[in-house]
Amino acid sequence: MNSDIPSVWARPKKGRDQPALSREQIVGEAIKLLDTEGLDALSMRNLGKRLDAGATSLYRHVANKDELIELAIDEVHGEIEVPSPDTTEWRAGVVSCAHSSLAMINNHPWVASVLGQIGLSYLGPNVMRMSDGMLALFEKGGFSLAESDLALRAVQAFVIGSGVGVAAWQTSLARSGLSDEQWAERIQPIVMAAVAPYPRLTASIEAAAANTPEVMFDHGLNAVLDGLVANRH
Repeated sequence: MNSDIPSVWARPKKGRDQPALSREQIVGEAIKLLDTEGLDALSMRNLGKRLDAGATSLYRHVANKDELIELAIDEVHGEIEVPSPDTTEWRAGVVSCAHSSLAMINNHPWVASVLGQIGLSYLGPNVMRMSDGMLALFEKGGFSLAESDLALRAVQAFVIGSGVGVAAWQTSLARSGLSDEQWAERIQPIVMAAVAPYPRLTASIEAAAANTPEVMFDHGLNAVLDGLVANRH
């Protein structure tokens, strides 16, 4: 691979891991840091402190912070379950994988803000496993390989977009120190005051009050899949 490309997936792994510190340990601790303190808190220095290791030990495994995030992205993608097309109907499999992907983002809100922005994240083995499995599901549904690729991209874009909203909510909630109910009680009057000059928006918010995030996600996902089926040749 070309080592001039700034990605951990574009250069060979250096030798054998040092017994005292492995790439797996570094990535695992980085994910814990990202999950608890967010993207801004991640630095080679902070991570070194948590691992009780010098920066030089970390740089033996990753060249920079972006490479570390690439590895973290791929590691959490390992949590996504992709049903086999041999054991499930294609649409049920896609829906299941989409929900699993959203659950991964719920568990790791920082992911939503870095997907597609850091290096060659799509070359990670777990990301490729997920993508290949999704292509197989769409092919089982009668999509050509080219159509399957477009369908995969459309579903991923919808899931990531939904995940961004979830991540923003979770970030605001964590910073406030409030529960879901307490935050909703405080933000609702502010929202309603802001939309008051817009009658349609006000009515839509009031009408949608009973919709859960799961209902809204399923509605949007089914609309995407219906559109893909309608355009399938």
